[in-house]
Amino acid sequence: MILSDMADKSLRLNAFIPYRLSFTSTLVSESVAGLYERLFGISVPEWRVIAWLGESDGITQQEICVRTRMDKVTVSRATISLTERGLIDRRPNPQDRRSHLLGLSADGRKLYADIAPRALELEGRIFARFDTQQIETFVSMLEQIDLAVLELGRQAKD
Repeated sequence: MILSDMADKSLRLNAFIPYRLSFTSTLVSESVAGLYERLFGISVPEWRVIAWLGESDGITQQEICVRTRMDKVTVSRATISLTERGLIDRRPNPQDRRSHLLGLSADGRKLYADIAPRALELEGRIFARFDTQQIETFVSMLEQIDLAVLELGRQAKD
């Protein structure tokens, strides 16, 4: 239910904020996925792996799972596919011999350089109807929601 309408205690899914977040996220993700698949032949999980490696070369699959909230199997499949296509390199992790550090290969860096501007352009088109203050407020609210949900998760474990 929309919080401003607290007198109505019935659940209306289309007004239930967690559902709205999920619905909108899926809608945006499907739009982005179509673009990435059509133009570059990669899936959304593969793009997320490439994007994180583009930002922080030399991270583990486990770190990617934490940063993307994708499950281990999804990250593993994306990593295997990208490695087989020569887009990422794996090297031993000196801190943990059971894992590998991942980084973009030269072809992976080129793909990242090709995709990143398109991703930013798509983001700009989606959010063009909002002014800078609205976007900053929205991003701040998303960050606060993240913190609230993580806090609820920690409380549930206690």
